[in-house]
Amino acid sequence: MVPADQGGGVMRADLLTEPVDGPAEALAAVDAFDAALAAGLLRPRPAQAAGLMALADAVAGTPLATRVAEAAEKAAAGAAGEEHFLAFAAARTALLGSVHDALNVRVEEATGRARGEESVEDTGTAAGEPYGANLLAAARSWLADLARAGWRSMDHDVVSGAAQVVSAMLPDPVLRRPATLLDGFAAELAASCPGAGLDRVPERRWADLWSRAMLLTVPGAAGIPETGPVSGRLLPLGVDLHEHATAVQAQVHAVFEPADGGTPRLVRASVSAPKPDSVVGAGLWQLLRPHMSLLGAVGEGRAMELTGMPLTAEGDLVWSDEHARLGEPADAFATARVALPAAAAAPVAPLDRHPARIAVPVFLEGYAARQDEDGLTFTLAGHALAVDTDRIPVAGPLTPEAVAKSGACIGLLRWDAGAFAVQPLAVETTVRKKPVTVHAGAWAGGTTDKAGAKAEKAATDAVAVLRERAGRLLRK
Repeated sequence: MVPADQGGGVMRADLLTEPVDGPAEALAAVDAFDAALAAGLLRPRPAQAAGLMALADAVAGTPLATRVAEAAEKAAAGAAGEEHFLAFAAARTALLGSVHDALNVRVEEATGRARGEESVEDTGTAAGEPYGANLLAAARSWLADLARAGWRSMDHDVVSGAAQVVSAMLPDPVLRRPATLLDGFAAELAASCPGAGLDRVPERRWADLWSRAMLLTVPGAAGIPETGPVSGRLLPLGVDLHEHATAVQAQVHAVFEPADGGTPRLVRASVSAPKPDSVVGAGLWQLLRPHMSLLGAVGEGRAMELTGMPLTAEGDLVWSDEHARLGEPADAFATARVALPAAAAAPVAPLDRHPARIAVPVFLEGYAARQDEDGLTFTLAGHALAVDTDRIPVAGPLTPEAVAKSGACIGLLRWDAGAFAVQPLAVETTVRKKPVTVHAGAWAGGTTDKAGAKAEKAATDAVAVLRERAGRLLRK
């Protein structure tokens, strides 16, 4: 709920529990293609060919119709080339984009929050010639080989084909985005080889990664987005931590108040770093802190003053410590109650229109928390909203138990498995009869908490050992 006396209104929880028209049909076509991709497109069977035609039928009447219909015909005959796989990736992405848009409209209706009017165009810098185009073509060739093999028939020989491409792409800042995606994707596939031995294949996830990687091989698609400088006050709401076997990312969600008195905006600031398997839990912050002073501000509960900080049209701050300084204390819950209801959301870039990318900051209070065998739910105005406690990182003091005892929550509204859910970022709760706030990112800037300090020390020891071993290898 957003207090009406502070510029907001009651969030329409009923709209978040009612079905949305359209996504089911689009996702059925996506699932049919994903099943065909899982089995491999080298020699498709009739069931796979039907899955390909389902995707083509779903985009009939759109600008993609002719290309996808041709791709389905060629693939069914076992004669698909890279351009046909690219057409499949585009069609699949477009369908998921339509689902994203329908869900976003529902979120806007439920929260009563406006969206930015600017459109987001692909104005990125194209990959350099000639080596950039050659590397992107090599990446596309590897992805085409994956599609032909399918997840069920992949082996280490097929998956290892990405290694040389990734190594060549990573040093180039323009190509680092697709290189990081390919690196993580290949590592995930390698850990699951051989595919024939898998009990269950994550068809949607791997098809998502494959489709996105395929589209990022188009010259210019992975370029640097256009930015403009902004100045004003940044009020953090919370931190969303993403961890993968090979990388970690912290994404700070915040409200930005322009210095010129313009409309407040919802923005994000992200920092990423490669990680070894041995660094986990609270130790992840050690990898991220040196690259972003904002994490320290989040840990201390402070605002930041920005001067000329680059901001993309999609609401992402291209963080540089040179353009930021520590500001006054700023309580995240005060920001959520006062500033969040009036903040405008940014538009979404075409390649980022995916249901899994929906992460809308919301503030909830006045709910009844209930824990049962199906999980935790918040009941608002008689409507139950699922709470995704699985997304709470272990690299912070926030726990599912604290969420279950809370009376107010800052979270991210997400959509998964056909329903909306909230991912807690911070809660107001009671500990020993005293009101306290607990944040998932409380340890981002460092901690004196006993559990956090112990995990930090273990990570420090692990990093020291890895550096010593790396130095020994370099000396040899």
